[in-house]
Amino acid sequence: MINTNRIKYTFSLTLLLCSLLGFSQSNKFKVALDAGHGDHDFGAVYNGHIEKNINLAIALKVGKILEKNSSIEVIYTRKTDVFIGLIERANIANRADANIFVSIHCNANKNTAADGTETYVMGMSKNASNLEAAKRENEVITYEKDYKQKYQGFDPNKPETMLGMTIMQEEFIENSIALAGKIQDRFVQDLGKKSRAGGVKQAAFMVLHKAYMPRVLIETGFLSNPVEGAILDSEEGQQDIAEAIAKAIISYKKDFFDGGEADATPDIKPSQRVEDKPIKTTPEPKKVDSVIKKTEPKVESKPTAKGVVFKIQISASSKKLETTPSNFNGLKNISSSYYNSIYKYMYGETSNYDEAKKLLQDAKNKGYASAFIIAFKDGKSIDVKDVIK
Repeated sequence: MINTNRIKYTFSLTLLLCSLLGFSQSNKFKVALDAGHGDHDFGAVYNGHIEKNINLAIALKVGKILEKNSSIEVIYTRKTDVFIGLIERANIANRADANIFVSIHCNANKNTAADGTETYVMGMSKNASNLEAAKRENEVITYEKDYKQKYQGFDPNKPETMLGMTIMQEEFIENSIALAGKIQDRFVQDLGKKSRAGGVKQAAFMVLHKAYMPRVLIETGFLSNPVEGAILDSEEGQQDIAEAIAKAIISYKKDFFDGGEADATPDIKPSQRVEDKPIKTTPEPKKVDSVIKKTEPKVESKPTAKGVVFKIQISASSKKLETTPSNFNGLKNISSSYYNSIYKYMYGETSNYDEAKKLLQDAKNKGYASAFIIAFKDGKSIDVKDVIK
């Protein structure tokens, strides 16, 4: 005789387990790791050091560390020596609805003394070194079949021909800067590496342009430098770099994902925005300085101050927090702004730049290693460098 009650119980239990499993998976933090270059695209090659192999080794090591955390899911654009097109790399992350996209590369320069690390976010720049970096990485598209049709109107030697730069940049810029800052901080503090010209920069990388989430491109060091190249091509050096990157990602997850909505995720998921349409040109967007030292918030928390004032931006999040010291490691005089679905939290306010530098150090001493100075004139955001001039 069939025990119907037992069947009902088993069925209900199965549904419950499936529901819980689905819930668990949907709440995982998804990290897309992109090992730059591959197969016939070797990347930089100096002194026997081959970039494509080093990028892959580091990416796999980062993934192995992250996969030990049950709340993190890792997506790889490649796990072997294969060639993947730039748009496809981004779309692998898009289809997986990844929370962040991290592209790993090595740098190179004819000047073999050049060394240090830098992490790029998406954006336009007239800085010569940033343009050269973008050109070097974007040239990969020439390895793709029918690239002239696929990338119609885009010239890898002219990154400014990219479509929709300003819109894409604004949508994820704050979170991308936060992630890039954490990566550079770990390189400097944990590995003693040199952070080149501020470390966090903007450039028009195609692989970042098509990823619909906070995204960064890391230049882990210079293969062309004999000392740094040897470290990058060593098992120990790659493990150290991987651990630094993984720690930064976990820190970002804690700040922007745990306990709140994921990274100010837009209403439209990345997987719903995947497209392989040809790229067409648009008028050149406004110049954006290469080293990130500004934001574009609409200040709401205080009446508009007259004249020039400096503040310290300490974090950006999708979560709205009470501006009490207990929420900001004991820091007082916290203000906030809300722009483009992001809450930005700022510490202090002064019209004296030297005092602003002291406030910046206070913030860093309280644990905000990625904090930076921002400036306002009559309530509107302006470039700090313009004020100093």
